[in-house]
Amino acid sequence: MARIHSHRHGKSHQTRPPSRSNPNWVTTTPDEAKNAALKLAKEGSTPSRIGQALRDDYGVPLIKTLTGRSLGKILAEGKAAPKMPQDLQDLIERAHRVQKHLGTHRSDRKNVHSLELVEAKIYRLSKYYKAKGILPSDFKYTAVVAQLA
Repeated sequence: MARIHSHRHGKSHQTRPPSRSNPNWVTTTPDEAKNAALKLAKEGSTPSRIGQALRDDYGVPLIKTLTGRSLGKILAEGKAAPKMPQDLQDLIERAHRVQKHLGTHRSDRKNVHSLELVEAKIYRLSKYYKAKGILPSDFKYTAVVAQLA
């Protein structure tokens, strides 16, 4: 039997600003936002941290509505784009943490399974990024699940 209510565990989540136009209370100019984003990227911040800093420190709700270009394109034009997309990098770091955990706790079967799931996500996402040309076609993530199980 299907559930009647789709939100059984709460509705709390972040939402983007409802308008695609820039709000009139934003005082930051497009050049200031672009320069701040490039400066933060050259300091080593990830794109999500750059977006948070622009929101919190500069009062820019969305850089795309202010500049007309996405943060990824701005970073690519400024030659400050990360070598690997952030979502793929986060998945690889998660897999590394689980591998490290399994190094100490070899009989933790639940985390062996979770490592398999994370690595499957890495394979799917890397396949997508290779098809889009974001990752080089020779990118290869090597699995460690077979060695641990």
